[in-house]
Amino acid sequence: MNRRPTENGLSWIADAYSTSFTLALSEGLSPYELLRHVGAEERDVVLLSRPAAYELLLRDEEDPISDLDFLDAEDEAAVAQLTSAGFLPAPPETIVRAGSVAGWAFALEEFHCRTGTYLASLSERGRAFCVHRNAKGFSRVDYAYRGDEVTSFEPGLPHLTNGVPAEEALGFVDNGDELGDVAFLRFLESELGIYLPIEETETELPAAAFT
Repeated sequence: MNRRPTENGLSWIADAYSTSFTLALSEGLSPYELLRHVGAEERDVVLLSRPAAYELLLRDEEDPISDLDFLDAEDEAAVAQLTSAGFLPAPPETIVRAGSVAGWAFALEEFHCRTGTYLASLSERGRAFCVHRNAKGFSRVDYAYRGDEVTSFEPGLPHLTNGVPAEEALGFVDNGDELGDVAFLRFLESELGIYLPIEETETELPAAAFT
């Protein structure tokens, strides 16, 4: 059966996270290893769905915990775990949720780009990519290999490249037919053969909070 890219590829992420997003891919790492590489302590990793993470990011510190739809405020153990891990009472700056697909660890963030800062470390076992779109609609792609940062570029704006040109480093050419980050996500679908079901990213995944 043929896969439909909007359901099973990577390019759907740009629509599902339309305001801002970061997708990181790290070859050969597990989700927990990815989170450790970006600064998480394993004891502070909790399982969170995307809706739960979104609720935590958007709440105010003064909001009653009972307002959180995903959490039973009377479950003292769950509240204590989220508090000790930095998800409560103040909202974290970002939440990184990680999973795995076809020999790669992936990570998703709603608004920030913590994973991009650690891309060289995330490439210790092979390739690592970070695709980020900010709230103003600007996008950037970073690529590292075996601990070295190879290139950082804005699709469609080659004069803003740092490092090796994208065409030389990856064989990627932006033809301008669609948004640059969407074009690069489609390129990754084709080059890496990675198909990430939407349902898999919405369900509970290992997550870490950062301030």
